[in-house]
Amino acid sequence: MAEIEHADPPWWRLQRGDGPVIATAIHDGHGLRREVRRALALAEADRLREEDPFTGRAVEGVATHVIAGLSRFEVDLNRARESAVYVTPDQSWGLNVWQDVPEDDLVQRSLAVHDRFYDMMQQLLTAIEADCGQFVLLDVHSYNHRREAPDRPAAQADAPDINIGTFSMPRDRWAWLLDPLIEAMRAFDFGGRRLDVRENVAFQGKGELTRFVHHNFPKTGCAIAIEFKKFYMDEWTGTPDRAALGHMRGFIDHVTAASRDLLDGR
Repeated sequence: MAEIEHADPPWWRLQRGDGPVIATAIHDGHGLRREVRRALALAEADRLREEDPFTGRAVEGVATHVIAGLSRFEVDLNRARESAVYVTPDQSWGLNVWQDVPEDDLVQRSLAVHDRFYDMMQQLLTAIEADCGQFVLLDVHSYNHRREAPDRPAAQADAPDINIGTFSMPRDRWAWLLDPLIEAMRAFDFGGRRLDVRENVAFQGKGELTRFVHHNFPKTGCAIAIEFKKFYMDEWTGTPDRAALGHMRGFIDHVTAASRDLLDGR
């Protein structure tokens, strides 16, 4: 029987709504363009484990949101252009991504997605800046905390439920917004418990998207990297906790509302 040839997936999904808050899930994507699918060596389960599944669902309640459709193993939208395609294992947690070294033409076509994504974000954020003045971008990700084995979670001291990354942020400029936002995150009722929310512990927020915002909109754009520890799913099988997914969406909706209130009161 001939192999079914799947169509190329969308590069991303953009919904534009009102208000000064944008939410992104740029590692949610699992799709691959056909030529990349044919050239990849990495098993689908290994690819899924290093992606950020279900983060797209968490941001769908925000009026303006962007959700990636392509896997980070084709093009990583949260890395600088020169390292956005993982060509060698040292760029991808030691994983052997390709059957052979990818041809330059393939790499360039994937990098074109990266170029167009940031062109799109420039236009989108410029329009929101014109409409609203200041804005907040919530850059939602997830991270593995059972990397060694399914039954060996990382110590809580090193792996908060929510890691807030602020490396590229002019912290003093945005402390009036960020500090009360973190307190609002800690106060949220996540299925009967409060989350451990800390800043720059497991990650520092060194991704390209937050850097892009702070470089191009230094006085008007506050980009916050929000990393959910994968307590909401089994990171080895990909099976989600459906109740936790609902709470994740509620959490991002709560942070969005708090952001709007803080911006409105400024």
